[in-house]
Amino acid sequence: MSTPLDIREVQASEVESVRLFLAQNGWGHRIGSAEYFAQLIANSQRTTVAMKGSQIVGFARGITDGLCNGYLSMVVVCEQHRREGIGRALVEHVMGENRDITWVLRAGREGASVFFSGLGFEASSIAMERPRNQSSNVHSPKRLNAKESQ
Repeated sequence: MSTPLDIREVQASEVESVRLFLAQNGWGHRIGSAEYFAQLIANSQRTTVAMKGSQIVGFARGITDGLCNGYLSMVVVCEQHRREGIGRALVEHVMGENRDITWVLRAGREGASVFFSGLGFEASSIAMERPRNQSSNVHSPKRLNAKESQ
């Protein structure tokens, strides 16, 4: 008998476990320190985890205004559980029921275009991006106080 899949919001007590899961699944370069990752999760409107029993098998994160725009930032499923519908379930949970939101993403990883096309995403000829500074240190984010940001 297989363990049922539970797709739900990330709990505060799970943030470090999610960070370790991401590090083990090829995302170590994007998650930074425990403090940085906790801030990343706190600043994201939608963070979703896929659980099989007590094991994390997937994670997705989205940023949205909840009305018209959304950005799907991360979708990660551990290798041994791919092709089980977990990625689809994560994306659908993060996007929610509002069909009036235009969701965008970067599909640069191998197989990502095919996967996201199957969820209704289309390549866009109108999107633009301003890439992050490649030399920035993701492990120690610079925080601006009110005076510095003026």
